Parts: sequence; structure tokens; C-alpha cells
Amino acid sequence: MKIVYIDMDDTLCDFKGAFLKALRVNPAIQYPQSQYRFFANLQPIEGAIETVRDLIASGEYDPHILSAPSIRNPLSYAEKREWVEVHIGYDFCDKLILCAQKGLLKGHLLIDDNIKGKGQDLFEGELIQFRSGAYPDWAAVRNRLGI
Repeated sequence: MKIVYIDMDDTLCDFKGAFLKALRVNPAIQYPQSQYRFFANLQPIEGAIETVRDLIASGEYDPHILSAPSIRNPLSYAEKREWVEVHIGYDFCDKLILCAQKGLLKGHLLIDDNIKGKGQDLFEGELIQFRSGAYPDWAAVRNRLGI
């Protein structure tokens, strides 16, 4: 099976939307992501959850979530885990990897909205940049993966 790592923030869930909304509500806040429940309350991006479930069911892929935690919010570690349980299911929580250096992991594919900054450029497998011209949404990623 092909190992697939999927980023959370702005790949599975809408970090930027929540960040901007928090700034509109409280423009004086310097780090909206440092607020209690910020990560737990992020909304899934359209098609993300279905794609993860289809990867699980495919038998061809071994999906994992690979997310860099927020050092500005120590609760992000627990809240990201809670998010996985709520949106994908408890059994998938052991597939959550929190690591700020994504290039350290071995696998076939990394799906991430960024191509650098957290070691994405050092990942030895194929990097699929989510929301890029080639992969603007989950439908395009699904097409590439054949699911």
C-alpha cells in the first residue's frame, strides 16, 4: 500500500477562514490560533473527509494525517486529535502525526497546501500541493489518486 500523508490546516480544514474571522471579531488579537478551541472548531474543507474515508476504504492507500502543531497554542496538540475523532472517527486517531518537520517521514505522497516551510520540500516522495493550479480542490486530488 502507498503511504499518504495529508496536512490538516488549509488542506483538511479551513485554518485561514477561521483565522480571518477571529481577526474580524477581535482585530487586536495578535495570534488568533492561540485561542482556546481554535483548532477543535475548524470546519472541514469540502470533499476532504470523503476523500480520507475513500482512501481508507481503497485498500491501495495507507492514509495518515501529518500536521505541524502550533507552538503558540499548546492545546493545538489535543484539539487536532479531537478534530480527527469528530470528523473522521476515533479509530483514525492513531493515524495522526504531529510533527513540524514533514521531510523526516517516509512515504509515497504528501498532500499539503504549502511546498516549503515545514520540511515539505525535503519529503522524498511526491508532493501534491493542494489548492495549486494542478490541484485546486479535492476533486482534482481524487482524480490524481484514482479514487
